[in-house]
Amino acid sequence: MTEVYALQVPDNIHPQIYSRLLSSVSLTKQERIKRFKRKEDIYRTLIADVLIRSIISVKYGMPNQDITFTYNSYGKPFLLRDNNFSFNVSHSGRWIVAIIGEQQLVGIDVEEIRPIEIDIARCFFAPEEYMVLKEKEEREYLSYFYDLWTLKESYIKAIGRGMSIPLDSFVIKRKSFSGEFSISQKDSLHSFFFRQYAIDTKYKISACATSNNFPESITICDFYELCNRFFSDRKGC
Repeated sequence: MTEVYALQVPDNIHPQIYSRLLSSVSLTKQERIKRFKRKEDIYRTLIADVLIRSIISVKYGMPNQDITFTYNSYGKPFLLRDNNFSFNVSHSGRWIVAIIGEQQLVGIDVEEIRPIEIDIARCFFAPEEYMVLKEKEEREYLSYFYDLWTLKESYIKAIGRGMSIPLDSFVIKRKSFSGEFSISQKDSLHSFFFRQYAIDTKYKISACATSNNFPESITICDFYELCNRFFSDRKGC
């Protein structure tokens, strides 16, 4: 069973809370965070790391200081203690999302819906996807564009090979009889399944996994409750 979580990033974090959160992540991640200029980028990157650490801490009953990540050659992180435990995080705008699963590949993507130029789809999507998108009415175009974008990103993140897999090298289709999405791809021997979630009308969220056992809904986490439980090592999101 996969699990999916979401957390809304606060506008401001008290300096004392920020300092404690920063000290809870790896030194490498701390250095990366300190290089960011925009507060929004700092908050999203830090809280995303803390969220997945909190989930792992609950799952394995281990203190945060014992959590260590390893990375493949494309930069995808894995839990050093258990390579069968898969996870992925994504953030955009005010939302951070995470997905976890065991003995399967998982990926997730969240994107804030903003106006786009049609040339973006022409450049990055497969010809078949682009043709379907062009046929959409204006009021449907933007929504379907972000459907495709987040679905494709979630698949790439599940594979764990980064942008070495071009976005136009596989095709995402909506099944006419069910409204669900499927994929035509040659990058993996696995079968992949998708699920979308709605928590904010201004965002699209798509999840991908090699088993079709997604939860019906996302577990919504509260930032301050997360901090209290994380600092006190109590269970919970």
